[in-house]
Amino acid sequence: MRPRAVAAELVGTFALAFSGLISIHYADFPIPGPALAGLTLGVLVHLLGPVSGCLLNPAVTIAIWSIGKLNARDVGAFIVAQFAGAGLALALGRLLFTNPTPLPVDAFAGTGVAELLGAALLAFTIAAVFMDRIPTRLTGAVIGGTLVVGIAWAAHGSNGVLNPAVALGIGSFSLPYVWGPVVGALAGAHLSRYVCEPGGRKTRGG
Repeated sequence: MRPRAVAAELVGTFALAFSGLISIHYADFPIPGPALAGLTLGVLVHLLGPVSGCLLNPAVTIAIWSIGKLNARDVGAFIVAQFAGAGLALALGRLLFTNPTPLPVDAFAGTGVAELLGAALLAFTIAAVFMDRIPTRLTGAVIGGTLVVGIAWAAHGSNGVLNPAVALGIGSFSLPYVWGPVVGALAGAHLSRYVCEPGGRKTRGG
């Protein structure tokens, strides 16, 4: 386990979830929710990417490990840190937002499918970054922009979260917000490896 990397995942997921809470609870906030999420993630990619890879998402963490781009020893610690960071955002939100806006949360299969589609696109792009297919100077803009598009893909049938930890942090947590992103991220990452990595080589560490 790498303590600094674990701390980076906790802090980054907290920031991402807290940005989500701001966009939900301030309807007149000048930046739309998807754009704020994308901007937040884009900034965090440049700040935390060199430390931990800036995964900030349990589904993406599992997917990037599954294609051999993350050490197995980091997976569990990263996921715990991500949920802890989102939980801190949820706790702080309950203190700061006295009249929170509840999100509709359900257990419909269609919700999971919507989350699956958006998470697949996000993981496809993040996997391409891990395979050095995107110039370093552009990674924040590309990943942040992909999150905005992925949210749009999912928003027709869900709250467009694409992240089980952030779903907890913003009060949108149910089973489809777990299995949808996990299945989608796995599919997107493996498709990205097939398309983007020369020869589709597998290089799992640990």
